Amino acid sequence: MLITAELYLLPGNGWVWKISSESLMTSNKDKEFDLFITDLNGNLRGKRLPANAVAKVFEEGVKLPRSVLGFDFWGDDVLDNGLVFETGDMDGICMPVTDAAIPVPWAEEPRDQIMAMMSNPDGTPFGCDPRQVLAGVVKRFKGMGLTPVVATELEFYLMDSESEETQRPKPPVLSEGHGRRLSETDCYSIDEMDGLSAFFSEVREVCEIQGVPADTIISELGPGQFEINLMHIDDPLMAADQAILFKRLVKGIARKHGHSSTFMAKPYADKSGNGFHVHFSLLDEAGNNVFDNGGEEGTDVLKNAVAGLMHMMPDSMLTFAPHLNSYRRFMAGAHAPTFASWGYENRTVAIRIPESPGVARRIEHRVSGADANPYLVLASILAGALYGIENKLMPPAPIEGDAYAEGDGELVLPTKWDQATDLFSGSDVLKEYLGEEFVRVFSAAKRQEQRKISEQISDIEYESYLGLL
Repeated sequence: MLITAELYLLPGNGWVWKISSESLMTSNKDKEFDLFITDLNGNLRGKRLPANAVAKVFEEGVKLPRSVLGFDFWGDDVLDNGLVFETGDMDGICMPVTDAAIPVPWAEEPRDQIMAMMSNPDGTPFGCDPRQVLAGVVKRFKGMGLTPVVATELEFYLMDSESEETQRPKPPVLSEGHGRRLSETDCYSIDEMDGLSAFFSEVREVCEIQGVPADTIISELGPGQFEINLMHIDDPLMAADQAILFKRLVKGIARKHGHSSTFMAKPYADKSGNGFHVHFSLLDEAGNNVFDNGGEEGTDVLKNAVAGLMHMMPDSMLTFAPHLNSYRRFMAGAHAPTFASWGYENRTVAIRIPESPGVARRIEHRVSGADANPYLVLASILAGALYGIENKLMPPAPIEGDAYAEGDGELVLPTKWDQATDLFSGSDVLKEYLGEEFVRVFSAAKRQEQRKISEQISDIEYESYLGLL
């Protein structure tokens, strides 16, 4: 079954998917459905509703407290963010971003889902909804006659089902006659994918049902680590929506097949982390790629975008690496960039210009972890590019060879969670491009999470010191 989707603008409701598949245009009357928004941490928040409420939801939306979007990672209110007591914990209106419910095929009981975006009660965009943050950046591009074309690459680990119980990662056992546990790195292995073919077949099937454009599947550098690339599309909002759907379907299908899965940035201390690479280009109103000058080096606009990305990268690190564990990807030898750098066909830099035909000339951003919120990752990347283009910035010379061996000064990226939070919260450029309210609320959530974690005594402290000091 082939599913296509296009985006169109509804007055007062923002950009909405229109899904062409007949199977999605009507809802099974016996199905419940989940309506959810994506909070700033990328966690899904919402309500489960009966099937007879579908029509009302598409007409009127669903009310949820605006403070829900600013929760900390564990779903607690953040009293310092200005959204709770100061506003009477007022509601926002969550309106669907698709024109029909989307099936959840892996669910034990028939169920659909509806993705939503929150607005203020008066219909204006709520600046702390991450989808609205991205929409604001896309709108600025549209004002310049430019359309971003985006593709995402998400890495994840499949694990043994007991991993969620023990809260420790354990590689899965290959099925279908293979009968061995994955314990060693076997990058680009076809045998690994053969041993998990039922899982990957269902992932492809559900991606097709949900309109998620899955492309290549790759066995990556860790045992049970895989990457699935989503194809280029000419709207970042839809690309981020599809990344959210993809992460949910991988988790659901993994459980159905007796596995567990994680997009955690660094589940194994001694193995590769999970990255989230983003490819993008820009089209003008005639459909021409403004990064293409017919040569390998690309246009000045491409270089402007690179320079803006480099300039804003340290301040934006909190959106690329939003959690304590995120910063374990940026240790020595971990194959993640530690300073803002760029180069042609160089996988050691933060910003890579891949070799490609001129019409496909694009930028690959290689910093973010798979644990990050797709809306905020795309918003930060596109905002950086826009900043460089608007201010006609030019980057330093591209790096040739090993970028990990270089880097100093202002271009060094923060590799500590609290440092990244301080840079983010104090960034005037991010406040201009992503919104002052968003910067305030996201910073408050991260600081609350840091306080909670710092109040916990770790296992290693007890094992090292208790009874010996």
